Amino acid sequence: MDDSAISMKEFKELVRRVMETLPDEFQPFLDNVVVEVADWPDDDLLRRADFTEEEIEEGDSLLGFFDPLELPTAWSGDAVDTHSMLHRLWIFKVPHEEDYPDPKRLRTEIRKTVIHELAHHFGLTDRDLERFDDDPDPFGEEEAS
Repeated sequence: MDDSAISMKEFKELVRRVMETLPDEFQPFLDNVVVEVADWPDDDLLRRADFTEEEIEEGDSLLGFFDPLELPTAWSGDAVDTHSMLHRLWIFKVPHEEDYPDPKRLRTEIRKTVIHELAHHFGLTDRDLERFDDDPDPFGEEEAS
């Protein structure tokens, strides 16, 4: 393990701070979203993210994943109150650390991942988010320091 890696406790704290600093406009939509932090996504989650068996075997991974609540098709939104049921926002520690060893960049990328995954909750696609994802400093933090 890399000596510069942060502890899981520190990583969870970074994710918690990101969630606390999201714009107020996000808050009404977060009531039924739980944030999970793990070292790696498991194979089942990778399959739900449309990874092929070959990609999984090659070690491809995710930085984060928005895992929406899905009801069986026999249930409709009218029959079940889904507001109190939880969607899961997954953020993965080790892929972040491997891709972003610089601590400052790591913090920025965690924030980008959280916002990217929450954007899926609001109905945005990966294509919609390409410019945001490609910007290494979408929050203007590089200029601020």
